[in-house]
Amino acid sequence: GIATPDNKPVTAETIFQAGSISKPVAAMAALRLVQEGKLSLDADVNTKLTSWKIPASDAAPGAVVTLRELMTHTAGMTVHGFPGYAATGPVPTLVQVRNGEKPTKTAPIRIETPPGTKWNYSGGGITIMQQLMIDVAHEPFPKLLHDTALAPIGMTHSTYDQPLPDAIKPNAAAPYEVHGVAIPEG
Repeated sequence: GIATPDNKPVTAETIFQAGSISKPVAAMAALRLVQEGKLSLDADVNTKLTSWKIPASDAAPGAVVTLRELMTHTAGMTVHGFPGYAATGPVPTLVQVRNGEKPTKTAPIRIETPPGTKWNYSGGGITIMQQLMIDVAHEPFPKLLHDTALAPIGMTHSTYDQPLPDAIKPNAAAPYEVHGVAIPEG
């Protein structure tokens, strides 16, 4: 295949933005933290979140959200997915994403149905899992994922760094819109 609009070929060294397929790898890292006793699958995540808490919800008064529910998309959380951000523009913090604050392009992440009552894909819930992992590990997410998941399974050409480090940018495939038009700013 072609990696860039200038016809650079895809090679074994080409890296691609993973998007949602990064979730199972992040879940593997979360399970590593469970194995180490830093997290529980079935405890209220608000007890371990320090930089942000899941707000109370009129849709589920007194609800408790667990890591198991976040990982299995049964936590009743909003925000299905994320449209992405241009490499040249502002990128929101995790707290801004969860609160729906500018420059975020999505609504606030909130409980919309009682946790554990139905399956509903929620990238928003995964951002809560991400913050939970950061708060208990006291490490940046890219380093945590490298050390607990990527390196142990030999994924030497993968990273959770955003933006990409300069050293690996030349190996990155260009992003494209749904109809095959390259996104000029990446």
